[in-house]
Amino acid sequence: MMIGMLVLAIATLLFWVIFFKLKLLRLTPGWIFGFSVFFLHLALIFVIGLRFVTPYSTSATIIQHTIQLIPRLSEPTLITEVLVEDNMPVRKGDPLFKFDRTIYEARVNQLKAQLAAAQQNVKVLGTNIKTAENQVVEAEAALAYSTNQMDDYNILIQKGVGRLEQAIKWRDTVKGDTARLHAAQAELQVARLQYESSIDGVHTSVANLEADLQQAQFYLDNTVLNAPEDGRVINLQVRPGMVSGILRIGGIAVLIAEDNRYLLATYFQENLKYVAPGQYAEVAFDLYPGQIFKGRVDSIWKANGQGQLLPTAEIPRFEPVDPSLPQGQYAVKILLDDRDQSKFPIGAQGSVAIYVNGDRGAWAALRKVAIRMHTWLAWLYPLNI
Repeated sequence: MMIGMLVLAIATLLFWVIFFKLKLLRLTPGWIFGFSVFFLHLALIFVIGLRFVTPYSTSATIIQHTIQLIPRLSEPTLITEVLVEDNMPVRKGDPLFKFDRTIYEARVNQLKAQLAAAQQNVKVLGTNIKTAENQVVEAEAALAYSTNQMDDYNILIQKGVGRLEQAIKWRDTVKGDTARLHAAQAELQVARLQYESSIDGVHTSVANLEADLQQAQFYLDNTVLNAPEDGRVINLQVRPGMVSGILRIGGIAVLIAEDNRYLLATYFQENLKYVAPGQYAEVAFDLYPGQIFKGRVDSIWKANGQGQLLPTAEIPRFEPVDPSLPQGQYAVKILLDDRDQSKFPIGAQGSVAIYVNGDRGAWAALRKVAIRMHTWLAWLYPLNI
């Protein structure tokens, strides 16, 4: 750069001495055109240097994360209290809104009662097993007795001293006792299955009600909507008496998160050839005329929506780009060094200069002059008197 400035200075001096001071040659349109071409070609050094060594963007915006505050309730619910004011700082966990708890408390109490009954019923199922086992033992004893009686009468008939109708009677009794034994064994099996039905050691009826109770308790807890993190609520339009829930679309308010804000500046793609994370940057905010803030390049977002093709049944139409349309730019994420990040609210706009080789050197000096002129002119422009 210094060589270019020296050559321009010497050429300008020689042009002045030859054509104006000593008048060694007559100034003609040809000489003027030739010197202008030479001068403009040398001036390109400064244009190229500033574009690539100190890329500059006039489109920079402070970005903050926002969280949609959406009630997590199972049905439309009345808002009873609004505990936050518009643009008021809040801390993580602070209550913001309260909703009517009536139906949710009733559901929790109902399920608690059902759960207690289910836990008692499990004990009853254990008792049913004992009862079924006793019935099996009783049926086995009755079958053994009737079988013994049938065998005795069969022996007597073979000896010719027994009555045939008694033998038939006990044979029918054995059949009935056998059926009753099978029924008692089936009832015992059912009682055991009912008692042993479990998930991770918890009876299924109890586990089902515990899950329902957990869900009901979740909805009851969410009748108070707390701040998910530090920040502030903007454009607060919620008032007590409003109904919110699953029938409303979207959130009822928005929280602007306090932490992890950053500056996003867009650049023409060719200007980012030598830009890399960690490089020094200066920012002139429209919010603060006459001030320069320091920062560092965090990352380069090498992505643009113009390169995205969405799934569709239609074949893309590739046509020449309208030259009047702006070139697709890339964004650079910049973190500001200032300790008081509250100075930089969401949406604050400004201009950014990135110094590829640090803040020293001739190129950096020229860019520093340019960005400072920009922020000083912000005292006057735009003229909205």
